[in-house]
Amino acid sequence: MFPSGGLQSGPETDASLGGAAALGAEAPGTSAPGSAGAAGMRERIVNTAYDLFARRGVRDVGINELISRSGVAKATFYRHFASKDELVLAFLEQRDRVWTVNAIVGEARRRADTPEQQLLAIFDVFSDWFRRTDFEACSFINVLLEMGATHPLGRASIDYLAKIRGHVKQLADEAGLVHTEDFSRSWHILMKGSIISAAEGDLEAAKRARQLAGWLIEHHRA
Repeated sequence: MFPSGGLQSGPETDASLGGAAALGAEAPGTSAPGSAGAAGMRERIVNTAYDLFARRGVRDVGINELISRSGVAKATFYRHFASKDELVLAFLEQRDRVWTVNAIVGEARRRADTPEQQLLAIFDVFSDWFRRTDFEACSFINVLLEMGATHPLGRASIDYLAKIRGHVKQLADEAGLVHTEDFSRSWHILMKGSIISAAEGDLEAAKRARQLAGWLIEHHRA
């Protein structure tokens, strides 16, 4: 799940930041001017892929477009990523850091003082995200549905979705709720459901989910 926040890097210029930056997230970094090292080239490729995969999914973006948009030579691309799947895995890792950790959980923690209020603030963050013109839904869900649960990329997406539940469980533990494993799974259903509803066009999806979330908290009080 997550606002894009990627940088669309070309051979000469870097485009503006996407949704994650607007939510207070640290967008994927750009190389320092004049940086021509291996790390800089790899970063350029991942940043380009981040924007393309977040907005269009995996299957719609080809290797040639990735090479062209990142402004690197084909040999450079394959020196860093032996296959497209390897690049998608790097994208998912970056998506977890930029979207899950910073733009959603991190922003929710910044917006509220107590763990219980921070849980609810997740849906306040979602409400802002759903109204962005560049809302792109959850990349982990998207890749899972594109590739299937048995594909390595699908399995990686499942793992990252589990990490989101881990963040929710941690907040629930901090809030002193009971049966927090069950709580986190139910809460995640509300998160994923609201994202899908927003993708359908329901701009009030986060508000509806937040009301249900309040009832769920009450059910799991000690």
